[in-house]
Amino acid sequence: MNLQARSAFAREITVKGMIINTVLCAAKFAAGVFGRSSAMVADAVHSLSDSLTDIVVLASLKFSTRPADQDHAYGHGRFETMATLVISVALFAVGAKILYNGILDIVRLAEGGTIARPHAIALWMAVLSIAVKEWLYRYTLKAAKQIGSSALEANAWHHRSDAMSSIGTLLGIGGAYFLGNKWTVLDPLAAVVVSFFIFEVAWNILKSASDELLDKSLGAQAETKITQVCRQAEPQACAHSIKTRKIGGYACLEFHVYLPDEWNLKRVHDATDKMEQALQQAFGQQTLVTIHPEPRSLDNNH
Repeated sequence: MNLQARSAFAREITVKGMIINTVLCAAKFAAGVFGRSSAMVADAVHSLSDSLTDIVVLASLKFSTRPADQDHAYGHGRFETMATLVISVALFAVGAKILYNGILDIVRLAEGGTIARPHAIALWMAVLSIAVKEWLYRYTLKAAKQIGSSALEANAWHHRSDAMSSIGTLLGIGGAYFLGNKWTVLDPLAAVVVSFFIFEVAWNILKSASDELLDKSLGAQAETKITQVCRQAEPQACAHSIKTRKIGGYACLEFHVYLPDEWNLKRVHDATDKMEQALQQAFGQQTLVTIHPEPRSLDNNH
């Protein structure tokens, strides 16, 4: 799948999610207000953040598909990484807001204040939200894995965090609804617990984006795969000094390779060309491959 087709597919998935998020957000907010549930209102705010991050993902997909130019020789894949970073920050902000509001309500109760007992509409909306957001998570994650999009995967986890938020909301609302006014504290307490789940998801996404921005290698498994693919494409090749990194939705591979001393330049070129094509088959057609051929006589281990 080329960059344009990949981007179009990702945009389609994101737009569908954004439409569902917007409708769900409005329904949850109405259920929270009329159902007198602070946890459901907090959940609605979380869903609103999902819609906002959908917009961020759409913008990143538009820019990340631009071809390489004089100022961006490696392409524009980092736009996708930056979108992932923005999503993680948005999640941290949402978690902090939910935590803050939940603590305020708990303090109010501790000081003798009261919180209205939630209505059944808030309870049933929490159930619906869990089902919808879990489906969106699985749908988006499957698409993200299919095209190797970090921004889309981050958005999928945002959906999952919303589902987790709704689970906490359901428990809090359910406890407050079925156990009576003495247990209305369960509603804001659920919001506080949910906020920590959101922080965990935000941290994992932030770490993933940071690793990519800091050019973390793809790992030993990827290096072993490179060595094997090169050897299969050219049995006399021996790859070494391998450097790998990820740029948005594609990999960047740089390494040296030992080839027989007696080979002429044409044969060396053909061999490295075969290895490059084999690596693009293994890691994706957009993979950037740089190979530095060397005479085997320089291999001290040979």
